[in-house]
Amino acid sequence: MAEAEARSRRTRGGGGAARRAERTAVSIETARYIERNIPNFEVLSEEALEIIETNAETILEEVGVNFVDNPAALERWRNAGADVTGERVRIPRGLARKLCATAPSRITQHARNPERSVEIGGKSLVLAPVYGPPFVRDMDGGRRYATMEDFRKFVRLGYMSKWLHHSGGTVCEPTDVPVNKRHLDMLHAHMTLSDKPFMGSVTEPSRAQDSVDMCEILFGKEFVQDNTVMTSLINVNSPMTFDDVMMGSLEVYASNNQACILSPFIVGGAMAPVSVMGTLTQVLAEVLAGIAYSQLIRPGAPMIFGAFVTSIDMNSGAPTFGTPEAAHITYGAGQLARRLGLPFRSSGSFNGSKLPDAQAAYETANSLNVGLLAGVNFMLHSCGWLEGGLVSSFEKFVMDADQLGTLHHIARGVEIDENAQAMDAIREVGPGGHYLGCAHTQANFKNAFWRSDLLDYKPFETWSEEGERDTMVLANARVKKMLGDYQQPPLDPAIAEALAAFVATRKESMPDAFS
Repeated sequence: MAEAEARSRRTRGGGGAARRAERTAVSIETARYIERNIPNFEVLSEEALEIIETNAETILEEVGVNFVDNPAALERWRNAGADVTGERVRIPRGLARKLCATAPSRITQHARNPERSVEIGGKSLVLAPVYGPPFVRDMDGGRRYATMEDFRKFVRLGYMSKWLHHSGGTVCEPTDVPVNKRHLDMLHAHMTLSDKPFMGSVTEPSRAQDSVDMCEILFGKEFVQDNTVMTSLINVNSPMTFDDVMMGSLEVYASNNQACILSPFIVGGAMAPVSVMGTLTQVLAEVLAGIAYSQLIRPGAPMIFGAFVTSIDMNSGAPTFGTPEAAHITYGAGQLARRLGLPFRSSGSFNGSKLPDAQAAYETANSLNVGLLAGVNFMLHSCGWLEGGLVSSFEKFVMDADQLGTLHHIARGVEIDENAQAMDAIREVGPGGHYLGCAHTQANFKNAFWRSDLLDYKPFETWSEEGERDTMVLANARVKKMLGDYQQPPLDPAIAEALAAFVATRKESMPDAFS
């Protein structure tokens, strides 16, 4: 309320000075999350889907999954009717699917700026940046360990990026802050430097609780308990192992009505079979078990069917990205998620390149387009990913964020109204003419075509005179301009003070730990 009143006060009065300030202010525009008007691409037949679903149930019933170092989880499964032997949980056929049925099919994640809240599920696509790399890279400093200041720069870039709907989570891992305290600084950055939705910490259950507590300061305790304000990433320790750290964080979020992405972490040939059908079977079994467990914590807890899948180079053992097999698995996982009635997370700007070069562009383009066509609802890693996820690249962040605009435009589909049919234009121009000056072109040229804000469309002579800059150089300049233009979104001073006090108090309560 105070923030709204402050905005209202700023818009009243001011005269000519206010109008001049408004003209010179940097406009921060964020496109609404994507709603697809195009069909999903489906590669699996009904027979194939039924085989995968049957085999996944067989795995859960006969092979089982491990819930390690978590006696409470074992007891919950035992009470639900599963066969528990040691840390192995065997789930009777149909039980996991029945439990998953209480998870919602569509999630509203609220942002502190209500205009930037997102819908995850159905035909929507929400784009979030890279997550987790310990290194960063740019043209000026090269490859280096990430710092908290790097993290803040990425949050600012994400806030300034038109086509990016979500601030993300660990956009890089700030190694200059103790492990047990850095989540506080990261969350504080997302909450204060951006007003887009964000992700919580999952590296330890108490850090998940810190995330909930900070959200209660930002949004209000009652609002957090009644609404979803975080989406957080819970990885399965594939194959078929749920560790106590990830499950402990899931328990915190589920009990507090906060969304989690339950995502098997698959490198085909290492953590799953080399075949597409075998991998999809394991992915479905792991997702069923994990999401079912969340519903044992709190029926109706918001969950997202995740699938992070890549293949492996059998010569070097390195993960590979943008491959046909990964595409088939992503398409198939999307079909399985829709049959379960769950939101789907997959894909991203995946590549294995060391630099934002042609390899990175090819592999990223493949991955992004697969995600759009597969029906992905939440795309983590949509911009900034480099070197197989080890590096967050500043230049690639803005390259990818620019190209996300193409996904928005492809997802619109093809308009068929009278204006789109353009019959008047065809009659006006006739044989042998041109359309540059016709009335239809004049009425539509501003919005007819998507145009990159980064790539170079100039003639050769102009390009040469301006220094023959390649895309990397253009991206480096754009990073600097965006950071220079950045303006912090307003936040109620009382809330800002309370958040800062919480972070300071929690940091003072524990000694530094770097492991």
